Amino acid sequence: MDEGIGQLLSLDGQVALVTGAATGLGEAIAGVLAAAGAEVVIGDLDEPGGQRVAEQLRDRGYRAHAVRLDVTDEGSARGAVEQAVALGGRLDVLVNNAGVGFGAGVADQPTKRIDMQLDLNLRAVILFYRECADLLRAAGAEHRNALVVNTSSISGKSGQAWLNVYSATKAAVVRWTQAMNKELNAEGIKSLALCPGFVDTPMTEFVREQVPPEEMIQTSDIAEAVRFALRTSPSCIVPEIIFQRPGEPAL
Repeated sequence: MDEGIGQLLSLDGQVALVTGAATGLGEAIAGVLAAAGAEVVIGDLDEPGGQRVAEQLRDRGYRAHAVRLDVTDEGSARGAVEQAVALGGRLDVLVNNAGVGFGAGVADQPTKRIDMQLDLNLRAVILFYRECADLLRAAGAEHRNALVVNTSSISGKSGQAWLNVYSATKAAVVRWTQAMNKELNAEGIKSLALCPGFVDTPMTEFVREQVPPEEMIQTSDIAEAVRFALRTSPSCIVPEIIFQRPGEPAL
């Protein structure tokens, strides 16, 4: 039997940075990383929300710190990375979770909302890879299991009407993740795209009359997938995970 089976995930001595972590998926993933022993930086534009999450984690005996973060601003992104380095002198896990979605028909898309989705959902992911590349390479050289998690969407696997721009940005995240695996795997850096359907978070409030929260995918489901990816051996790459609700048509 493989000796790794059944072992608990331990990230002791490692540092993680999670964007968009004041609520929803980011908050849940930050909790898993902190519980595994990582020093976690909670990055979010909602500074009080980020502080709340960090305080809750510290109350449970975990190591967590909050930083105000605008992922579309290069200086703010660089500052969050510097905060992570100041804590532990390294970065082992990056979670690109911050994002936004707006629904509208193609003829009714305001330019401001098009740009916002492109900036938050795609451009920010690219910026954070650039800012973190050397740190991730150092972690990969040490333990061959540095991980970048990119929050995409099931709409990134099958484009949806009304969520047209959102679908396009999330499809681009999947392709970017594929490109990063080809570019960085040899240096011990893995990239994982998470592609969920409706998850019970504030972002899905618009659909709750059609899909009750209790019938949605739970944030804990997504967080468990991150835990799984971190427990895989350096010889195993998990490039993407699709999460579907029961009864949804297969992609």
